[in-house]
Amino acid sequence: MVDPESASTEDAHSYTLVTGANSGLGYAICCRLIDEFVHTRPNSHSLRLIITTRDKTKSHDTIAKLRDHLFRKRKHHKASEKTPLVPKVYLQSEQVDLNYLPSVLLLSKKLLRSLPKLDSIILNAGYGGFAGINWLNALWTIPLHFPRSVTYPTFKVGAIGLTTRPQIQTKEVSATSPPQLGQVFCSNVFGHYLLTHAVAPLFSNASHNPGRVIWLSSLEAFESCLSVSDIQGLTSPMAYESTKRLTDVLALTSSLPSTQPFVRRFLPSESDHRPAKQYVAHPGICVTNILPLPQFILTFIVASVFYLARWLGSPWHTVTAYTGACAPVWLALASQDELDATENQKGAGKWGSSTNAWGEERVIRTEVEGWGIGGKVGDNRHCPRKARPLHVTELTQEKREEIEEVGRACWKEMERLREEWETLLQEAEE
Repeated sequence: MVDPESASTEDAHSYTLVTGANSGLGYAICCRLIDEFVHTRPNSHSLRLIITTRDKTKSHDTIAKLRDHLFRKRKHHKASEKTPLVPKVYLQSEQVDLNYLPSVLLLSKKLLRSLPKLDSIILNAGYGGFAGINWLNALWTIPLHFPRSVTYPTFKVGAIGLTTRPQIQTKEVSATSPPQLGQVFCSNVFGHYLLTHAVAPLFSNASHNPGRVIWLSSLEAFESCLSVSDIQGLTSPMAYESTKRLTDVLALTSSLPSTQPFVRRFLPSESDHRPAKQYVAHPGICVTNILPLPQFILTFIVASVFYLARWLGSPWHTVTAYTGACAPVWLALASQDELDATENQKGAGKWGSSTNAWGEERVIRTEVEGWGIGGKVGDNRHCPRKARPLHVTELTQEKREEIEEVGRACWKEMERLREEWETLLQEAEE
């Protein structure tokens, strides 16, 4: 076991990785991590923030923006505090294409060589796979069911059957050619899954606390969208929502006894160290570029509609990505004792970024179909009425058993896919 004195020294140096950090929610998560780390940590502490983008140009631009942000934060801190020192923040950029598995494994090998440990990984990068907007549906449903119509929209049009480029280059197609991978599935779930498994040894070095795997989900993670028989969502018109439901199911069932044979293979740990813990968060509803809309529409029209929804009582319209980053950043920086105490009392939950009408932000637990607030039958606590997701009903024993069965099936299939692809990629290298 780790000596308490050495543990406290190790805890002073934090390592956090954020995927998809060049824009939108990912960039906001990085900014908020810097701000809250500087504000809450002693001067002797340091943070190494590892960001991933898809290419070197985006990495360079993102690092430049984050350095400007950090400079402004330090300048403000020095002007407002008696002590001129602030916690040290170091920025490190890496490139990865989560839709190309050789790129994922290349990054994991580099991280294993270059990092002493990893305290948390925020799996933010994602792809919507949307073909457009059904404008007739939008113009009808938005005013008719506002603000729920802009919380759980029915007017997004998802592309069907999107696949990644070939993961293994072969000269000809044969009966043994590698199977296809769904693009939305690979970007949102499987690329992250493979990366997290590959860097699992770094979590075991995270002092006396378990490492944290923080999945980013959505309010639109509907139960009806996920089919275990089509876990990649290749035949679904709601592939994005399918991946978010899969994210919820994987994270929420990760501590159940029935899933442990697969979870332990996914996140192995040393015998004297607690295995990494998995959490799931969502940003509420904020303005990002995940929908294929012109920038002026996103900037003015969509943001205005979201503000109106907030003023009318919606707790989920965080509007800005920085406010949407509240929940995942809190999960990354909260004390392990606080997280453990909450989950021991209330059960594993889905953490959401939320605001009141005046924009005062908070983190609240979100009800999940088939799981409720914390996966406990008979727990009558609910989200506030206006925060309660559509289709959520009282948690029954039957529904609780059903989601556990689905969780076990999903974990089993994810591990099968991981082992299959790791074998294929290894054989391709030989």
